[in-house]
Amino acid sequence: MKRIAIFASGSGSNAEKICDYFLGRTDVEVSLILTNNPEAGVIKRSRRLHIPVVVFDRKTFYESERILQLLQNDGIDFIVLAGFMMLIPQFLVDGYPDKIVNIHPALLPKHGGKGMYGHFVHEAVVTAKDTQSGITIHFVNERYDEGNIIFQATCEVLPTDSPEDVATKVQVLEHVHYPRVVDETILKAGIE
Repeated sequence: MKRIAIFASGSGSNAEKICDYFLGRTDVEVSLILTNNPEAGVIKRSRRLHIPVVVFDRKTFYESERILQLLQNDGIDFIVLAGFMMLIPQFLVDGYPDKIVNIHPALLPKHGGKGMYGHFVHEAVVTAKDTQSGITIHFVNERYDEGNIIFQATCEVLPTDSPEDVATKVQVLEHVHYPRVVDETILKAGIE
């Protein structure tokens, strides 16, 4: 059984879609959800799904290896970032080489990097008058949004679209593609 940990900072809609996707599987399961936000909606979702949740603070995440030890002790094989807003520390990247993936709500390398998340990304897309946006699923390294790209999907951006319109279109792509791409990436990683 391959064990996934999901890191999320917000409502957890992508986390829930991933959990639903793997529900009932005998080869892969979401075993743990971690968040840095004690008010995050993902906490309620994880309880409803009966998945243990761990809440941690910034100091614990960056100044100790307690999260890495927790993941290793829990037998976590693969990490999925689903709306997680913190940069992953080097020791965690090193502990899970090519086994941490993230989803970004734009077509990287455009509109990526520090501070480019959520509505900031969609506002940038509209301001740039882009005719397309979409999602990028990528491996995580020690820099924001610079890991190797695994998958991209696009949606049309109309001249009349607001950032909220773009967000709605992008979220549809996230929910359709992220769980499947996570599954395929785990298989390709050859995790025993």
